[in-house]
Amino acid sequence: MTSVSGIMPTGRLTLGNHLGALRRFTDPHGFYFVANLHAMTMRHVPRRLAELTRETATLMLAAGSPEGTVFVQSEVPAHVQLGYLLECTSYVGELSRMIQYKEKGRDKPMTRVSLFTYPCLMAADILLYGTDRVPVGDDQDQHVELARDVAIRFNREYGETFVVPELAKAAYATRIKDLQTPTAKMSKSDVDDAIGTIRLLDPPDVIRRQVMKAVTDSENVVRYDPSGKPGVTNLLEILAACTDGDPEELAKGYQGYGELKTDVADAVLSVIEPLQRQYAVLASDPATVDAMLAAGRDRAIEASAPLLRSATTAMGLGTGRVAAVV
Repeated sequence: MTSVSGIMPTGRLTLGNHLGALRRFTDPHGFYFVANLHAMTMRHVPRRLAELTRETATLMLAAGSPEGTVFVQSEVPAHVQLGYLLECTSYVGELSRMIQYKEKGRDKPMTRVSLFTYPCLMAADILLYGTDRVPVGDDQDQHVELARDVAIRFNREYGETFVVPELAKAAYATRIKDLQTPTAKMSKSDVDDAIGTIRLLDPPDVIRRQVMKAVTDSENVVRYDPSGKPGVTNLLEILAACTDGDPEELAKGYQGYGELKTDVADAVLSVIEPLQRQYAVLASDPATVDAMLAAGRDRAIEASAPLLRSATTAMGLGTGRVAAVV
């Protein structure tokens, strides 16, 4: 089995990014990348994009992803090349139904074309490596479904070329919500000092303080109730994700919110502090990070070439040869 997944460098990574993605990037045959091309679908500051790309890549390496292949998306040309081929097999109707375009681009001035077409690039990200499982969050269901649809269509029209992948969901990690607004997802795109967001590189005292200030309710009864008690439920789901427990069962062990928050803070720090220590080691040795990312890039280029060649040939383009990347 081969897995593939990417993280956009649109902000400093959060606890949710680690629990729902980073710590699941453990397949020794997997391909894990910083999706910096996807970060360009909206207005961005080049310097910040470069900084976040480096920070995200280093966190991916620190989380244990060296067991697989880690690289920066823009350094593997096959992603863009296959993305265009898939644009030529996709329909305007299905792309116009994608949630990002509907919420951020449709009927809005100065919408970038890439915001409309990026799902084809994401499909290429998924399909390039013969992927059979995609470990992503619930908010990516639609993209994986499009990749499946495009793969099936391509295979039908041009011959068997792509593996049709399956979505691999995390149990609770993908549902982690903002600590101050527990009806909204904890987002890396929030401002860096948002008090409801736990950043992976925040100091431990800041993380503990944020957890202790998490919104609950006035009842002071610990119960797993997503609709009636979203703040308490969010804390229980964070605790469950950090300890591999069950939130409903965990709730039975608490008499009040203070004790729950203390245990959640301890559990979060037990997950984050080892990551921070490894990140510090790597960040102090940029040459090693460069070498690891270069090795990942080269493996990704080599691994993606055969499938790109097959897709190019199947569509009747030239000889199907893929130019070597220097």
